[in-house]
Amino acid sequence: MIRTAIFLLLLSPLFLQGTGAYYFNWSPKARQAYEKTIQLRFTEAQSLLDQLASEEPSNLIRLHIENYLDFFRVFINEDYAEFERLEKNKNQRIQLLKDSPSSSPWRLYIQADIRLQWALARLKFEQYTTAFFEVNKAYKLLEENTRAFPDFMPNKKDLGILHGMVGTIPDGYKWAVEWLSSMEGSIAQGRGELEEVIGHARKNDFIFEEEAYVFYAYLLLHLDNRDEDAWKVIQESRLNPETNPMACFILANVAMRTGHNDKAIDLLLHRPAGRTFHPFPYLDFMLGIAKLQRLDPDAAAYLQQFLDQFSGRNFIKEAHQKLAWSRLILGDVAGYNLQMDLCRKEGYTIVESDKSALNEANSGETPNSTLLRARLLFDGGYYGRALQAVQALQVKTLTHPREMLEYQYRTRRSYHALGENELALAHYSPTIEKGHEEEPWYFACRAALESGRIYESMGKKAEARAAYQRCLSIKPDEHRAGLHQAAKAGLGRL
Repeated sequence: MIRTAIFLLLLSPLFLQGTGAYYFNWSPKARQAYEKTIQLRFTEAQSLLDQLASEEPSNLIRLHIENYLDFFRVFINEDYAEFERLEKNKNQRIQLLKDSPSSSPWRLYIQADIRLQWALARLKFEQYTTAFFEVNKAYKLLEENTRAFPDFMPNKKDLGILHGMVGTIPDGYKWAVEWLSSMEGSIAQGRGELEEVIGHARKNDFIFEEEAYVFYAYLLLHLDNRDEDAWKVIQESRLNPETNPMACFILANVAMRTGHNDKAIDLLLHRPAGRTFHPFPYLDFMLGIAKLQRLDPDAAAYLQQFLDQFSGRNFIKEAHQKLAWSRLILGDVAGYNLQMDLCRKEGYTIVESDKSALNEANSGETPNSTLLRARLLFDGGYYGRALQAVQALQVKTLTHPREMLEYQYRTRRSYHALGENELALAHYSPTIEKGHEEEPWYFACRAALESGRIYESMGKKAEARAAYQRCLSIKPDEHRAGLHQAAKAGLGRL
């Protein structure tokens, strides 16, 4: 139905090339430019866009691809001067789109997608109010477009992730909820919309097929608590990590978050590189983290390479923290202190992980190296090794209250990951009760979240709901936003 509608649309007089009227057409050259852009082959993409502007000057699909190119530059580079320069293009593109034929479903959709891309870019520079305004405006445009073109699949791609996320905003961002007051949705609604888009893409030519798979995998992973399903979905996609650094980033990211750390290391070691691709130093950061989680001795080399090559804002403090950890697990306390001093001095505190790194640096407390090894192994999905590390610890050597609480927490988390749910639940409770009084630390908050997930998996909805509410009542200094969002997602699922 939709392909027939678009076919008839392209045959209408307004859309015929050479008339001077604006039109929307994913021509072969436009498709090539889009593909080169999402592969981070920016020089080739820009050349194709220049040709498109010359050969198809009235084809407004070009504006969408140009915005993708600007977005990726800002998102990867995190250069504020570049952000300010490229951001000026947004309003010009939107104005041209407003002047385009209202009979096309692409007219409002591209305006909405441009706003969503700039909203995400603004978060890199703490422009939260403007970002949420952009999201709200994008949502209204997508809703309007859906009323006019209910079968237009790109609408459902964007609305799927928005509907899934709207109910998971932590209470600490209530001002954002007010900005997004017009938005409604649920995880189930968003999941259904994205499943519809993927079903369509499997049978039809859909330009945003890869994006739909990414959105769906991220919804399953971050909102629906279905880690293995997310990993399966992203593997089923046509994302090619051997030819596309962005695809490598996505697959490795999902792998690291679903216990497939060895696979993530393999992906990142064999990522495409060279002058053909726009530099993406964050991949070195990811590789350093993945190797550290396996306790590989060369992890520090990749973390340092990230710091040497990256001139952006985020993950600088965390990189120094992880370098400090790589020294500490080798027994180099002086090296740990040196890196934590750099953590205090360099970088920003926009993302949660950088805030947590700075909290550790400012605390002046050196982590217990055995507990640290257990934490890294657990985060890498090496649950058996993590439990062995904790069990080998001499409890009487733990003198700080944080260490005792972390010891309890890491033991229970390992049991949980190994499928010992009843045993984990029995021991999460004292961690929650004791840790609730120690609000600077995240252990109690995370224990409450995990208790909720166990109860949810057992079908005990009342207990799960109570655990998620308990998680929201605990306000640690570190990781609060992420933990509270996960708890709200759990309540949304229930």
